[in-house]
Amino acid sequence: MISTQEKVFNYAILTAVAVGVLFPVAWIIGVAVSPNPTGTLDLSSPHWGNFATAWAQADFTQYLKSSLIISGGVVAVSTVLAVMSGYAFGVLGVAGEKWLFPLLLVGLMVPMETIIVPLYYDFLAYGLTDTYKGIILAHTGLGVSFGAFWMRAAFRAVPPALAESAEIDGANSWTQLWRIHLPIAKPAVITFVLLSFMWTWNDYFLSLIMLSDPGHQPMTLGLGAFSNRYAVQDNLLSAGAVLISVPIVVLYMFFQRQFIRGMLSGAVRE
Repeated sequence: MISTQEKVFNYAILTAVAVGVLFPVAWIIGVAVSPNPTGTLDLSSPHWGNFATAWAQADFTQYLKSSLIISGGVVAVSTVLAVMSGYAFGVLGVAGEKWLFPLLLVGLMVPMETIIVPLYYDFLAYGLTDTYKGIILAHTGLGVSFGAFWMRAAFRAVPPALAESAEIDGANSWTQLWRIHLPIAKPAVITFVLLSFMWTWNDYFLSLIMLSDPGHQPMTLGLGAFSNRYAVQDNLLSAGAVLISVPIVVLYMFFQRQFIRGMLSGAVRE
């Protein structure tokens, strides 16, 4: 039984955390509609046209196209690889799994900054820089370790009795994956899709190294270029930052229940 004092303390902590997280967001949104370009919050006469101005002057249409192609490609390829590898390691069993799986997890421990230079020169040698397929391949390779770990744990949380019953009824491994494991692990799959999309959408460093052609650069690099040209117009920069954040917020609003279920369920429990 939680005492009244504990409830008050918990709510006070949660309120303080919520204020600390939401205040910068509210401030950026306020500055984005402010008529004052110096970054001073002025809501006396909100300028909603700042969003249209920032979009047009930064040429976000082309950057949005690139971001959607890159993020969509990474999510599609990463999800397929995560499901297949997670099912192999978690359900089917892989020869030499005791050595292969820890080796795969090394990808979670090695910072991207430590391999970016050799990675760039390898991609340059194969003509994969300044291409969509190159940046998609790089993101997928860097995220496949987490995907395998995440989906392996999700599939291992499925009761083995269900698969055994299906096997007795004549279901092969492929049928068991589609009819049993994937429906039960759906929250974990959706969570992985959202995380993969969010990480790719918000990426700046890898795209900065791999993409020098503005025609292939995502919105994060577009905002960086925009900030160099309009460094003294904080209201337009804030409007650009808000525009970049909209797709992530919209996706989370649509899939928040599945996302929370995936995070809080047995998706990371052995």
